[in-house]
Amino acid sequence: MSAHVPSLHAIIPAGGAGTRLWPLSRAARPKFLLDLDGSGRSLLQQTRDRLVPLVGADRITVVTGRQHHEAVVAQLPDVPSRNVVAEPSPRDSMAAIGLMTALIRDREPDAVVGSFAADHLVHDQPAFASAVEQAVQVAQAGFVATIGIEPTSPSTAYGYVEAGAPLSEVPGAPDATTVRRFVEKPPADVARDYLRSGDFRWNAGMFVSRADVLLDHLGAQLPRMREGLDEIAAAWDTAARDSTLSRVWPTLTKIAIDHAIAEPVAAQGGIAMLRGGFGWTDVGDFDAVADALGVGRGESGVVGAADDAVVVDGSGLVVTSGRAVSVVGLTDVVVVDTPDAVLVTTRDRAQEVKDAVEHWRDAGRTDLL
Repeated sequence: MSAHVPSLHAIIPAGGAGTRLWPLSRAARPKFLLDLDGSGRSLLQQTRDRLVPLVGADRITVVTGRQHHEAVVAQLPDVPSRNVVAEPSPRDSMAAIGLMTALIRDREPDAVVGSFAADHLVHDQPAFASAVEQAVQVAQAGFVATIGIEPTSPSTAYGYVEAGAPLSEVPGAPDATTVRRFVEKPPADVARDYLRSGDFRWNAGMFVSRADVLLDHLGAQLPRMREGLDEIAAAWDTAARDSTLSRVWPTLTKIAIDHAIAEPVAAQGGIAMLRGGFGWTDVGDFDAVADALGVGRGESGVVGAADDAVVVDGSGLVVTSGRAVSVVGLTDVVVVDTPDAVLVTTRDRAQEVKDAVEHWRDAGRTDLL
């Protein structure tokens, strides 16, 4: 397969605060703007890096919050600034993806759009490219394609996708299957059953579709949202853009594309899946950060200046901000030191960091969010 995919436009929704990575990730500088694997590139920049060979920088569109617009433009100097769109307020992924799809459809009726999160890591670029290229073939056949990640553990942190029969009628997509259903994050015993069955993949939130097909599904599932997005798109290149966006955007349903399109359309047989065996993580908590840095259980790693941390008779991940941090006698601990906040947890409890963020929010400590 060729490296460049002529019909594909890439949409990168860049939102969320990454509360499980607090206090590193904050509302003002969220997870996607951070370098979490020591590569020297932020998660957003790495997303750009793996998409440019497929679509070119000029066919990448980023949707982000107004407060992050300047930072996104600065991190992506080769992406045209007109392609970095600031949404007036968070409405979840469907509104953002739907608006960009409507704009792309108006300019290129036969376009295929792919949505790829701004804050994930992928380790095998050629395998990722192959999966995307196959997804485009499936999309051209009229399906909404998703890329299901080969699970490496019975994780309860991810949703799952159940594979159906091979989709043998689509040429150029030997790995494609139908999708039986999408499943929310399961309890541990159910996740173990899923892994044993071999029929389930992690849901990474990657979707590829012809622009017209996606919008038709949106019109069938959420007609008022489709009408609102069409109205905004019609005004986009006119003097009425800002006023139309300000008036219509707040009326749009706040919903993720998974719930708006993936789940109901899968029930109708309209979703297909490609197997993603390219090494993926959403770097969703500090346990995942340790994994991304190659820090195994029972080992230690430091983010920041190595001279600022010491782990004695223990193990874990230490994130420093210039102060000396000492950990003694603790196993698989996580210590994150920032100028105004300190987090201490364990790798096993890393998913619960968001509960601390909720505490500070409820206490009115907006300075910590």
